[in-house]
Amino acid sequence: MTNKSKPRENYHTLVIHSTDNSFGFGYRKNNNLESDELFIKKFDNDLCNNLINDLNKFISKENLQKINKLSVSTGPANFNASRLIVVLARTISQQINCPLDSFSSFKIMAKRIASKNNILTNKKTFWIYKKLKRKGFIAGKYEICHKETNSSVLVIRETVLPKVLKELESKEISFEANYDDKEDLKELLDLSNKNLLNSNVDSWRKVLPLYPISPFN
Repeated sequence: MTNKSKPRENYHTLVIHSTDNSFGFGYRKNNNLESDELFIKKFDNDLCNNLINDLNKFISKENLQKINKLSVSTGPANFNASRLIVVLARTISQQINCPLDSFSSFKIMAKRIASKNNILTNKKTFWIYKKLKRKGFIAGKYEICHKETNSSVLVIRETVLPKVLKELESKEISFEANYDDKEDLKELLDLSNKNLLNSNVDSWRKVLPLYPISPFN
């Protein structure tokens, strides 16, 4: 049985995430939150080599072979870290024949920000932004599609992928990006599991780091 065809009651999820100054791994068995294992570390001088070493310490080769869903954050964050974790995720996906999908860092934090600020009205939209050092902002737009009394089942859609804006629209609701290593890893695990059947083993080809101020975007 291939990774693609494994039943939902017997699957293992690995996620990789990075922020402006840290990276982390998350591992979950069979969508059981109690099985969550997390690893978080601040950047060091040799992120490239230590990223692989830390992954080897975090998950055994045996458990890595059991992974049948892999997800990675693509930024906006530290671009070098985003690039490295995307390369690592794509490599793992190819080696173990495992579906890979990705989510922007702003999408991952959107539900937490909406809940914290009580933005819970259906179809209400808001922006998440990160101020650039020189001029302008990197910002993405989000819409609440479904609301329950329990914020854990809040469904939020990314309507505008994070991009560079000269200024924010003053009439629209906006919140500054706020990374939270532990909570964002858990949310990435949730998003990954919800999207389990929407990926295929060739999906790694479409996953690239998001860096809106790159000359290639």
